[in-house]
Amino acid sequence: MRSLLKELTTEEKAALNYRWEFWARPDQLEPSGDWWTVWLALAGRGWGKTRCGAEWVRQIKNEVGRIGLIAPTAADARDVMVEGESGIMAISPPWDRPLFEPSKRRLTWDNGAMATLYSADEPDRLRGPQHAALWCDELAAWKYMQEAWDMAMFGLRLGNRPKVCATTTPRPLPLIRELLKSKTTCVSRGRTYDNLANLAPAFRAAVLAKYEGTRLGRQELNAEVLDDVPGALWTRQTIEEALWRNDLPDMKRIVVAVDPSGASGTDGEKADSIGIVAAGLGVDGLGYILADRTCDLSPAGWGRRTVDTYNEFGADRVVAERNYGGAMVEHVIRTVDKSVSYKEVVASRGKVIRAEPVAALYEQGRVRHVGGLTELEDQMCAMTSDGYMGDGSPDRLDAAVWALSDLMLGDAPYTLDWV
Repeated sequence: MRSLLKELTTEEKAALNYRWEFWARPDQLEPSGDWWTVWLALAGRGWGKTRCGAEWVRQIKNEVGRIGLIAPTAADARDVMVEGESGIMAISPPWDRPLFEPSKRRLTWDNGAMATLYSADEPDRLRGPQHAALWCDELAAWKYMQEAWDMAMFGLRLGNRPKVCATTTPRPLPLIRELLKSKTTCVSRGRTYDNLANLAPAFRAAVLAKYEGTRLGRQELNAEVLDDVPGALWTRQTIEEALWRNDLPDMKRIVVAVDPSGASGTDGEKADSIGIVAAGLGVDGLGYILADRTCDLSPAGWGRRTVDTYNEFGADRVVAERNYGGAMVEHVIRTVDKSVSYKEVVASRGKVIRAEPVAALYEQGRVRHVGGLTELEDQMCAMTSDGYMGDGSPDRLDAAVWALSDLMLGDAPYTLDWV
C-alpha cells in the first residue's frame, strides 16, 4: 500500500480515499455468489458495521433503484446511517454524494437511485413500500424486531435479486437465531479487536479492560450469541453478577479440585479433559473461583499441571474424585510431589444432584469469579435439572463443584462422601 501511494498523484490519492474495496477488510465486503438473500454482519462494537453498511448502500445504488434504510429509531436512521461519522453522507465522494431531504426521509443520487429512511419503532410504515435492497442497522436493538422485519420482507420484491444487509451486535433473540440457521443467510463475524488500530486509545484502555471476559463483553466485543439453556442451573445473568473486579481478599483456605477423565483414550475412545479448578474461601465468607487449569494431557502432564496450580496458589489441599480412577489420581499426583496434601472424594449422587446446592450458593450471591473463566462458565450455563446439555463432559464444572463443596458445603451427604 505504501509503495502504491508513493506513485499516485494528489488527485489519485484523494480518489483512493473513497475506494472501499482497497481499505476494507475482506469480511466487510459483500459476499460473492447469488445464493444468499441476507448478509448478516454480526460483529462487536467498533468493528465497522456502520461503515460496512453505508459502503454497501453506496455500491448497490448503482444496481438497484429503491433502497430501504431501517434503524432502531428515526433519530438513529438520520444520525447514524445517514449523517454519522461513518454514515452514507460522510463516506460518499463529493462527485457522488446524494441529496438528503430530512423532511421526506429520503436520499436521492444523480443516477436516480433512492433510499428511504424508516424506524423499526413503526413497523406499519413498512407495510406498503417496495424495495430492491434493505440495510437494516442494529437489528438486535429493534423494539418490534419481528414485526418490523416481517413487514420489510414483504416489501422486498423489486428487481431480479432483492437482498438485505443486516449489521448488528448480537443478542440471543429468536430472529437472530433464525437468521443464523437460514440457508439463505451469509454470516460475517467480527470482533472489536479486528479494528483496534482505528479506535481511540482511551476506548482500548478503559472499555476493553473493563468488559473483557464478562458476559456483556463477550456479546458486545466478541459478538457471541449467548443463549440461556431452558432449565439451566446457572444463567448468564447469574454468572455476570458473580464476576469479581476488585482486589481479592485474604483466603482462609484454598483447594485445587481435579475431575479425572472417564475414558482411557485407548482403542479409539476419545478421553474427556481433566478438570482442574482452583478455588478459595475468603475471609469475607465468600467462595472464589480463582483459576481454571483444565487440560488434555497425559497423566504425567495433568499431574504436573495440578501440582503447579497447587503451588501457584499456595493451596491447602488437592481434592479429587475417585470414581473412575480408583487410587490412580493420587498415585499420579504423588509421583510428581509426595508432599501434596490430598483428599479423595466419591460421588454418591449424579452430577445434577451434586451441582444443585452449589448453584444455590450462586443464587445467594456467595460465590465470585475472577476473569478468564469463559469455558467453565459455558459449561455451567449448559447444566440443567435434566442433565448436561453441552458437548462432551462438564469436566470443568465438576471440578468447580468439588472445590466449592469442599470449601463451603462440608461433608453434606447429599453432595459427596469423603474417603
